[in-house]
Amino acid sequence: MPPVLSSLHILHPRLSLYVKPLFLRKFPLPRRSLPINPRTLSSVASAQSPTENGDSRGRSGSLSAPPPLLEEAVQKIDVNPPKGTRDFPPEEMRLRNWLFHNFREVSGLYGFEEVDFPVLESEALFIRKAGEEIKDQLYCFEDRGNRRVALRPELTPSLARLVIQKGKSVPLPLKWFAVGQCWRYERMTRGRRREHYQWNMDIIGVPEVTAEAELISSIVTFFKRIGVTASDVGFKVSSRKEVLRCYSISENLFGKVCIIIDKIEKIPMDEIKKDLKSVGMSEEAVEDLLRVLSIKSLTKLEEILGGPGEAVADLKQLFSLAEKFGYSEWIQFDASVVRGLAYYTGIVFEGFDREGKLRAICGGGRYDRLLSTFGGDDIPACGFGFGDAVIVELLKEKGILPELSLQVENIVCALDGDLQGAAATVATILRDKGQSVDLVLENKPLKWVFKRAARINAQRLILVGNTEWQKGMVGVKILSSGEQYEVKLNELE
Repeated sequence: MPPVLSSLHILHPRLSLYVKPLFLRKFPLPRRSLPINPRTLSSVASAQSPTENGDSRGRSGSLSAPPPLLEEAVQKIDVNPPKGTRDFPPEEMRLRNWLFHNFREVSGLYGFEEVDFPVLESEALFIRKAGEEIKDQLYCFEDRGNRRVALRPELTPSLARLVIQKGKSVPLPLKWFAVGQCWRYERMTRGRRREHYQWNMDIIGVPEVTAEAELISSIVTFFKRIGVTASDVGFKVSSRKEVLRCYSISENLFGKVCIIIDKIEKIPMDEIKKDLKSVGMSEEAVEDLLRVLSIKSLTKLEEILGGPGEAVADLKQLFSLAEKFGYSEWIQFDASVVRGLAYYTGIVFEGFDREGKLRAICGGGRYDRLLSTFGGDDIPACGFGFGDAVIVELLKEKGILPELSLQVENIVCALDGDLQGAAATVATILRDKGQSVDLVLENKPLKWVFKRAARINAQRLILVGNTEWQKGMVGVKILSSGEQYEVKLNELE
């Protein structure tokens, strides 16, 4: 738009009435300046109107029509976050920080060190041996260096990459934990989003079942800390070692069969049978497999397998250790638990809501052969992932979601605008002593200040007034008791 017309449009809001006919057709850009008199513009518009003249081309040497006077449109954005993602306003952020604090506290109690990895990883890291049709769930793209990259859908492959990178420079066993954001493009259900945060704990370098027992113990400790009991949540435990291999399922089908079985409680049994047959299992093998997977007793499993094999021995040891750790009431055997991720090799476990209203709360197991899929040397390893979304739904369901309000120790207010700098000095003194301070930044009436103090749950109100300040003092009011007193600035604690 020529600047002169833009200015006129601002100065003369009725100008658009004069040039309205110009919006009917598109015309070439003007080659010379137009008169700025509205009457002239009106006559030009009338002379050049294709409706009146019947010729949209104009005559040689005549003025071309001016361009349309476009209103500057403000495009409104969608104020909601992308589908499947979340904002974290202060109240939600307090809940997230509380949850993460408990993740970290429990990890520290068990002697684990915190690590983290890039949210953006090589796509190949996740499609080599992840399972769960994870390739279709990746947020992936090609970067400007023509590299295929993806937002991490889980943390374990990144952990494996880091372990290989460190090699022998770190002594085993490794006890590492992480709290990180993960992304999966998938159908959303209650407690399942396209982005979530996940708490992982992993033990690298311990082949014994004591590692799995320790991991389950840590989750139980976490549950107890946040008020969840064994009557609310349990763990289903099984093993991949023999439950599937006893039916001679080939290595190339093993992962596919696990993915299908992992959906037993999510889709009808007829579809499970159909899917198992589609990957190459005979009808007889499917029926026998499903019969084994329905077993809830280790003794019964041992009978069907024909003796105490390695899988049964591992499970018996786990249940024995559970007694020593003190969480026997939390765990139960369930042969149908195999976990969908293809890299698990031994014991697997899954935390579940006993009322059956929610999807799996957490899950994990042993993955002794994951590192070799990335070119490293295999090291015994096991771990778990625990998402932030389902546990919040469980706490809501049980009515034990914590009430987490903002809490500030002091609110500091100047009683006169000229004392704003003095109030800033008081706030700085308290902050240097490690106390939180909400400094009132404007001249506000005391009624407003008291409302503000109540909203932020302030413990003390520090008032900076002329009389007190001239004596090197400030007024203090203890908001819980109403006690008031004056104190010297250098004695303010």
